Amino acid sequence: MTKPSPLRLIADDQADDFTRAMPHNIEAEQCVLGAVMLSPRALDEVRELLDGSEFYRPAHSRVWQAITALADRDAPCDPLAVGAEIGTRDLAKAGGAPYLHTLITTVPTTTNATYYAHMLRDLAYARQVIETGTRLVQLGHEHADDSATSNLRALVTAQATTLTTADTRGWPDPTPLSATPELPEFPIYALPPWVGEYAAGLAEITQTPPDLAGCLALAVLAVAAGGNVWVNAGAWSEPTNLFTLIVLPPGNRKSEVYKAMTAPIKTAEKLLIEQAQPRIAEAIISRRIAEADAERTEKAATETTDVIRQAEALTEAADARMRLDAATVPAEPSLFSDDATVERLTSHLAEQNGRFAVLSPEGEIFSIAAGRYSGAPNFAVLKSGHAGEEMRIDRMGRPAERIDAATITLGICTQPGVLTRLGETPQFREQGLLGRLLYSVPKSLLGYRKERPEPIAEAVSRIYTANLTALVLSLHDLNDTTGAESGPANLTFTPDAQDAIVELLAATEPRFRPGTGDLAHMTDWGGKLVGAVVRIAALLHLAEHLRDGWYRPVDLATFANAQIIGEYFVAHAQAAYDTIGADPAVADARALLDWARNTATNRFTARDVMRSLKHRFAKVTDLDPGLRVLESHGWVRRIPAPPTNGRGRPAAPAYELHPNTAEAGR
Repeated sequence: MTKPSPLRLIADDQADDFTRAMPHNIEAEQCVLGAVMLSPRALDEVRELLDGSEFYRPAHSRVWQAITALADRDAPCDPLAVGAEIGTRDLAKAGGAPYLHTLITTVPTTTNATYYAHMLRDLAYARQVIETGTRLVQLGHEHADDSATSNLRALVTAQATTLTTADTRGWPDPTPLSATPELPEFPIYALPPWVGEYAAGLAEITQTPPDLAGCLALAVLAVAAGGNVWVNAGAWSEPTNLFTLIVLPPGNRKSEVYKAMTAPIKTAEKLLIEQAQPRIAEAIISRRIAEADAERTEKAATETTDVIRQAEALTEAADARMRLDAATVPAEPSLFSDDATVERLTSHLAEQNGRFAVLSPEGEIFSIAAGRYSGAPNFAVLKSGHAGEEMRIDRMGRPAERIDAATITLGICTQPGVLTRLGETPQFREQGLLGRLLYSVPKSLLGYRKERPEPIAEAVSRIYTANLTALVLSLHDLNDTTGAESGPANLTFTPDAQDAIVELLAATEPRFRPGTGDLAHMTDWGGKLVGAVVRIAALLHLAEHLRDGWYRPVDLATFANAQIIGEYFVAHAQAAYDTIGADPAVADARALLDWARNTATNRFTARDVMRSLKHRFAKVTDLDPGLRVLESHGWVRRIPAPPTNGRGRPAAPAYELHPNTAEAGR
């Protein structure tokens, strides 16, 4: 007979999985219940995480139910009230009234309540995993002899779903990592009636967003006024040119809208050429005469041998040469181009008295400025042309060019890819080009366009063409009216409109404050916001008063409409900067979110991120801006740190990812 083996104890970690105690922590449950009875604030925080099913002891679950019932009635949640809510019989099962007081005395501080609540939720999930695993084992045994396994697969799928369903308790709905997910529509109503009615009608007939025609309306008004009119804002002056950039995908009929909005500009340009032809012809003849005179006097000076006569001949030759230099031939009037190199754009400015525009349904000007032809970014002319600055250009082998006040207008309709690539040229941001653009990123109507849109009334089209043509012609000849020496006309504001400018300055300044301002990440753009509003107000004013706008001050109503348009551009600039990636914190947040999705991470510490993204983040503190963005948008939340005894280094902060992150990324 075999001698039996002696009995021996089996450690808990060596026990069979089916005989092990379920995961739980009675002390953590006591701390949670004690804290919520002591602190209403702790109760509010814990209720976002727990619903009562997480307690391992049934008595603790009953205490929780009593506490939440009292809280729902705005009643006190102290031990006496909780005991009365539970009732004498159930209270005895829970340990009696003394046990409720024991729960309170075990809590040194209520600040750790959420930490223990997270612990209870994790332990409850672990128990759920074990219970589900047990049921799956039982299902496998029950269907072992069943040849048809389709029902088993369905049962297994149903059991697994209980584990994989996202638990969003305590989580807000995450918001996209975008400054303004819903962008406003261009306020056509803020434009003067003859402009706004045509822009609205054109948007309808072409089934395009009104933003496209509305922004181009501002651009064509800037073509008329830019360089011809300046506006005095009190402490400074602004030219009346604009840089507008409208972004729409292909197939949105940008070219049709561009062609219709700019047609009066082309008509006015033809009329200006016709008016200039006699003057140009006269200048050509005068220069030829001056050339002949200079050649004749120079020859006479070189051929004479008489000393006295030679001195006189030299004087005559010098005078003739000076008359030749002064006999310049004016260039043929040209208001805009749809494509020009930086050098040609500079020459256009010199030829057209410092006034020129680039209007195009494509974004070629930006690739040219980025160095497509030169090999290096070159856009100094755009920076100077936006501000109305003096330009002095000296090139080898070419005459020097001097421009007293360069004013360029941009009206560009382009595609989203061009906007994204603006961020690929760092100099555009560093040297201020991005901050000079008025962005419009409207929602495409593709897929929702009417097949029978309303046509534009003939009178509306006729008035738009006549008024814009007249405005271009009258402002182009403004210097001839006011006197060539006086330079461009200067607009002013009425006193109440001037006060509104000061108020706008005061309201805009806090928007640049780090951490709280909505323009803190784009101060290069926001710093020019008030100036842009002042320019827009001047353009609206000139369009409203076609015959004598340059003599009248801009009133408060016009400035208010300009402010409305300005706020429209604020929202769209924020969206554009987000697309460009100009906000480093948002770009970092996207990188962190992509890392979490790609690695299927649901909890992480800063060190976990650093191990994978050390090429992007040089040190742990570099993660903070991106993590703050993710927290504020509801994508991550910080897990409460465990209690400390005051000794040793504090634990590194840990973060939990929103349960729906994976689905949101698909």
